[in-house]
Amino acid sequence: MTRPLAQSQDAESGRLSARDRRGFKRVELKLTGRFLIGDHEDHVLSTADISCDGAFIVSSERPGLDEQVVCYFDEVGRVVANVVRVSPEGFAVRFHTSTHKRDKLADRLTWLLNRDKLGLEEERGEIRYSASGEAIVNLADGRQLQCSVTDISLTGAAFETAGKPPFVGERVTVGNLVGEVVRVAGNKFAVRYVHGQKPAPSN
Repeated sequence: MTRPLAQSQDAESGRLSARDRRGFKRVELKLTGRFLIGDHEDHVLSTADISCDGAFIVSSERPGLDEQVVCYFDEVGRVVANVVRVSPEGFAVRFHTSTHKRDKLADRLTWLLNRDKLGLEEERGEIRYSASGEAIVNLADGRQLQCSVTDISLTGAAFETAGKPPFVGERVTVGNLVGEVVRVAGNKFAVRYVHGQKPAPSN
């Protein structure tokens, strides 16, 4: 059953508040990822439905109404949101996005929705080649991940790690290259190099 994204009601009138009226079509699309409440430990999430301005998140950990959360969707990236409804199954959020990011999110959701139906593949600027070997991936918070390289190209690389992978959208460094995490699946993740950026100096 499809759950509404943002249907908090005025207790006296029973009507939806103007802030919570849904303006974008929801689609039933299951995305996995993690979310943070403030600076606390991250929690696992999956979506029951989503649009470019909100989602219903299935989780046993439920933040409070109007509380801000930071969502890291494995195939979409980082989105800041506010909780607009809480239920026994999880909670609904409204995204804080610019018009440009909302348009990009709509395009990405459309692609994901049609990926399996149409046999779509990720667009990649360069051919990737299978690789083997070890690499240290430095995360933004100073942690280091011991990884195995699974494939590589001129524009990026994919890794597998025994530890917790970084978030989609997180900046990492590999040797003297700076990259952005663009995909996470289990303990595997892919990085696209960010040209023109230099690694932060080590302390």
